[in-house]
Amino acid sequence: MACRFSYLEMLLSMSYQMEGYRMTFRNGSYEAKGFDNWMTPIDLLNKIENEFGELFDPCPKDYDYSFDGLEISWPRDKTCFVNPPYSRIKDWVKKCHNEWLKGSEIVLLIPARTDTRYFHNYINDNAQVRFIKGRLKFIHPDGRISKAAPFPSILCIFRRIIECQ
Repeated sequence: MACRFSYLEMLLSMSYQMEGYRMTFRNGSYEAKGFDNWMTPIDLLNKIENEFGELFDPCPKDYDYSFDGLEISWPRDKTCFVNPPYSRIKDWVKKCHNEWLKGSEIVLLIPARTDTRYFHNYINDNAQVRFIKGRLKFIHPDGRISKAAPFPSILCIFRRIIECQ
């Protein structure tokens, strides 16, 4: 019987585990799991700010634990930009949907996993989906730019609901 992983793959996986990462094999490549601090590429963030104006970030890059974005109400007068910790992506997608129902406008950056329950329960038929061409290069908290992400990304735009009178 053939071994599923090569010796090199096993060593790579072990080295990531020692650094606090967990590896998952998905769509033909390895993804590090459990590292939630990757930041949005500056050029993408600038494009979003140019289109939507000043942004509120419920999970900001310089997170100081002064609030929990999942527990607070989000503003209605600014667009909320959410690049969530991917370890809790379902919770964040649900929170985006709930805050949208309360009147917030939200731009959500997540992996393009359109086959998931959270996508169909909260995004599909509720948000405009923009597929990002190519793979994003997220920014490590120490400022290093990563290699291209091992997954495609989408922007899910929950527009403000305007009530007719």
